[in-house]
Amino acid sequence: MSSLVDLQQQFQLERLEVNLFRGQSRDTGSPQVFGGQVLGQALMAAHGTIEDGRVVHSLHGYFLRRGDFTKPIVYSVDRSRDGGSFSARRVVAVQNGEQIFICSASFQEPETGLEYQASMPKVPPPEELKPLAKPSQAEVDKLPEKLRRWLEIERPFEFRPVQKYNPLAPVASEPVRQIWVRAVDKLPDDDTLHRCLLAYVSDYWLLDTSTMPHGASFLRGNLIMASIDHAIWFHRHARVDDWLLYSLDSPSSSGARGFARGSFYTRDGVLAASTAQEGLIRLVQSQR
Repeated sequence: MSSLVDLQQQFQLERLEVNLFRGQSRDTGSPQVFGGQVLGQALMAAHGTIEDGRVVHSLHGYFLRRGDFTKPIVYSVDRSRDGGSFSARRVVAVQNGEQIFICSASFQEPETGLEYQASMPKVPPPEELKPLAKPSQAEVDKLPEKLRRWLEIERPFEFRPVQKYNPLAPVASEPVRQIWVRAVDKLPDDDTLHRCLLAYVSDYWLLDTSTMPHGASFLRGNLIMASIDHAIWFHRHARVDDWLLYSLDSPSSSGARGFARGSFYTRDGVLAASTAQEGLIRLVQSQR
């Protein structure tokens, strides 16, 4: 629970000016700021300039540089347009005087219209699945220090995978997976917070799906992975402290890049959000 409380504090951005915000980072076990944190904080900054109850329905972003988790990030919001039904915002995240992330987000005044959605995959409910298994201590002891830290750090979300998966001994398989996710404790009834945290957790498992056909994993130390871009579309309201099924697939990897997409479903089958991401998946050549 302490990790979730800490995560909520990260999304309480400090307003420096009318369109300028500052967010704090945390060590998530990786050498750089977790991409989902920047994604979610940028969305929270954009929300901070929406004053008429409009809600975000899409966000498209690019990761430009690694962020330093020991330093704050400043988010500058450009109020690109406020129309009759939609508002557009552009956010630039800056650290050490350099842009590390840029995104555009669109907000809409709630309204009704035609309704349709794809069906949720038929999978066991989360109660019938085990939490994501951690490697044994013997396996962890064989890993480099930076990988051990990534495995051992406390997470604010719980994951229950449908398919068995061992990142230390990956096997080439079809790039399709489903994982139940939820926050480790209850959250406030704040739709903006839930959407920002959904953006945060959407960065888990997404790019990793594109490595499945190759039987590769960054935990084996021979793969460099980094997000290049990230998009998310919010279709319907959902709470991240209730179980959500993250259904993922990867249609392509080429040019040292992997592409993956995902869908978030509530446990009663409502399609809440869709995601897509392309990222670097570069093999490290062994030195002889």
